Amino acid sequence: MSEFEIFNPQAVFAPYALNPATSRGRLHGEQSTKSRSDYQRDRDRIIHSGAFRRLKHKTQVFVHHVGDYYRTRLTHSIEVAQIGRSIARTLGLNEDVTEALALAHDFGHTPFGHAGEEALDEVMKPYDGFDHNAQSLRVVTKLENRYAGFSGLNLTWDTLEGLAKHNGPLCEKDDYSNLHVNFKEYNDQHDLELHTYASAEAQVAAIADDIAYNSHDVADGLKAGLITLEQLEVVPLVADNIKLVRDKYGKLDKSRELHEIIRRLIGQMINDVIDASRISLNELKPQSVGDIRAAGKMTIGFSKNMRNQDKALKKFLMKNMYRHYKVNRMSSKARRVVRELFNLYISETECLPTEWQQALENNTEMEKARLVADFIAGMTDRFALLEHKRLFDTSTFEL
Repeated sequence: MSEFEIFNPQAVFAPYALNPATSRGRLHGEQSTKSRSDYQRDRDRIIHSGAFRRLKHKTQVFVHHVGDYYRTRLTHSIEVAQIGRSIARTLGLNEDVTEALALAHDFGHTPFGHAGEEALDEVMKPYDGFDHNAQSLRVVTKLENRYAGFSGLNLTWDTLEGLAKHNGPLCEKDDYSNLHVNFKEYNDQHDLELHTYASAEAQVAAIADDIAYNSHDVADGLKAGLITLEQLEVVPLVADNIKLVRDKYGKLDKSRELHEIIRRLIGQMINDVIDASRISLNELKPQSVGDIRAAGKMTIGFSKNMRNQDKALKKFLMKNMYRHYKVNRMSSKARRVVRELFNLYISETECLPTEWQQALENNTEMEKARLVADFIAGMTDRFALLEHKRLFDTSTFEL
């Protein structure tokens, strides 16, 4: 049992919240500490990991050299953590788990955002494909080799469960046939009950991710000139907030106006999640985190009206921003870089760094491809571009 039983968690948390005193522990047993709960240690290990630092130079929509003002995976993850903690605190949930999941949820993403992932999944099709959620689990359980006693970060079961079931159950009970190999491999040694829903804390982290990337993609798209406020006036969720700001302040400079619109947009979505989740929790009346897992549906989320408005905003962004010809050009280059790096590494493994060549020894073709995918997925945008230049630019012979 954890030393943190002395804290009477019911005085702070809802009965269905995760509690470090009743955590399911770690795959490799460790002594609890006096200064931090087990969930706080999870969060701290995530923050101090190499994967977390690399998020600084991984992008979502814009390639790293386009400008320093646009969000990266790192700034996005910090924003998700802030939103997630606010929601978790209000609902009486464990903020530390929500924060840990928010900070680690993008660990499995490739360089160049979704374009990079699409390309890596394409070349990995003969080898069970590539999935960034499955890769996030692989990063924290295998690839982050920092500790003498185990591979990975040895996070608690509760945190790993939330990371794996980021978007809900992954399979039917006792049917793992459609699971990605990364999930299968870890689940064989540490059953994460992938057929159930995740904790309320994990569900908060997931909806906080949705709130953050929608609102901030609007902001980045406006700053980049890919979309305009005039275009957004046909999207009710944004249009309502444009009107509120203009009615209250009149004419503002563009920077202030945009900030006022985005902060209201975020606040509106957060308040909707809190109100809708309270209704859902009151209907379910959960008395434990087990009740949340067995609910058969997501307990934390938007109201029906907000879901519809959120879908309309996503549809607008897909048509007007993500498929903008300037973004398409960047995405085309990004996919080409990832494909060419993968194909070269697979056919000429001697071009990989020495430690990765050693890791490939005595492995099957499936395992070799998975390791090459690990190497590429871990790259930052700028490292991938530099590596591609080293390997394909014949006008230079840099080492």
